[in-house]
Amino acid sequence: MFGNPMELALIAGAAIILFGGNKIRDVARGLGAAKQEFAVGQAEADLAAERARSEARAIAEANAARATTFAEPQVANGVVVGSPSTPTEPPAPHD
Repeated sequence: MFGNPMELALIAGAAIILFGGNKIRDVARGLGAAKQEFAVGQAEADLAAERARSEARAIAEANAARATTFAEPQVANGVVVGSPSTPTEPPAPHD
């Protein structure tokens, strides 16, 4: 569209004539301030996202630790295996 440098020079010259140098300078300052504000907002969003990721990671690790601590007992042939309450010998007969 604007491949020729002469076209760009003509457009820039027309803008200066129509709007004046001061107005173009003000617009450029406004664009620079907007770019800087965008960069600050993006950095804040990146920090918030990193905090959320680390909190989620900590919660997942805590849930994983809790799940291994309170694991479901294993059952073999109707008897709980590895449980401290599992009898190792049959009960003695009562007289």
